[in-house]
Amino acid sequence: MNAEGLVEVVLPGKVEPEGLEIRHGAVPVAGPGQVVIRMEATGVSFAEQQMRRGRYYDQPPFPFVPGYDLVGTVLTTGHGVDPGLAGTRVAALVKVGGWASHVRVEAADVVPVPDGIGAAEAETVVVNGITAWQMLHRKARVRTGQTVLVHGANGGVGSVLVQLARAAGVKVIGTASARHHDALRERGVTPVDYRTENVAARVRELAPGGVDAVFDHVGGRSAVDSWNLLAPGGTLVAYGSASTRDDTGSKQGPVLKLLGRVWLWNTLPNGRRAYFFNVWAGRALSKNRFRARLRADLTQVFTALQRGDVTAQIAAQLPLTQVAEALRLAESGTVAGKVVLNP
Repeated sequence: MNAEGLVEVVLPGKVEPEGLEIRHGAVPVAGPGQVVIRMEATGVSFAEQQMRRGRYYDQPPFPFVPGYDLVGTVLTTGHGVDPGLAGTRVAALVKVGGWASHVRVEAADVVPVPDGIGAAEAETVVVNGITAWQMLHRKARVRTGQTVLVHGANGGVGSVLVQLARAAGVKVIGTASARHHDALRERGVTPVDYRTENVAARVRELAPGGVDAVFDHVGGRSAVDSWNLLAPGGTLVAYGSASTRDDTGSKQGPVLKLLGRVWLWNTLPNGRRAYFFNVWAGRALSKNRFRARLRADLTQVFTALQRGDVTAQIAAQLPLTQVAEALRLAESGTVAGKVVLNP
């Protein structure tokens, strides 16, 4: 085979970023139906920030290799896989395992990256892009001329979401701290400062009849306010509980509370809907349908990136071995876009 070895990052337990371990080993071998990808870019998502604290609701037991998604080149193919895949650039959503120089995945789970898109650019829109696209088009089913509220409009998911929404002809109100407002205005977003303004009151001024959809990653009190801002027939898509990131206690608690609220709201007779979005939903029931949808949607996002409807926001690029610094940077809340790791 080749002389290169495997380099991976291991999360040994609940540790500070400096507690992550770098491990060396043999490059994995592709089994039947599998490919081995030589990683070119992976990234730091909110999920890893939660996993480090033991707070991600379905993380595997420690120790494990984190890394929610990756982009790279197919190095080897296993039995039953088209050998022509070798040498092509692909993206994969893996939940864990991406923070490694070489990653083995099911061939059915890889999505081709179109020519002309760099690995780091593509990486910024894998989990963030698929999440944004599915929430916008599969859950909220937005239409041209509608108005939506996006919390954390400069964040990883939020920044992709506002751009996809604008490309679909949707008016966007976005919450962010003041330093991000100029960048949001350039994207055609009406910014609201969640630190200094009363968000609910300001949104009511901007959209007196309510908004057609709210995308909320904060959870807790924010989700209740979001629900109350919906127009009749509107949709709340909750996709996290960032407000409880540093809480201790049950990691399922905040999610279960939110799910309870969502269930209750959906029983109310005013035509409004609430969803708790999970990108993995439906995978257990039908792997093939899940994969087909993921491929179709991620391909749409890559096309939007090619067209310039979405601009990749790379906050910083650091080598895999500097993962502690990368995680600190991502958690600092001072950067716009995605912190990308390269081999």
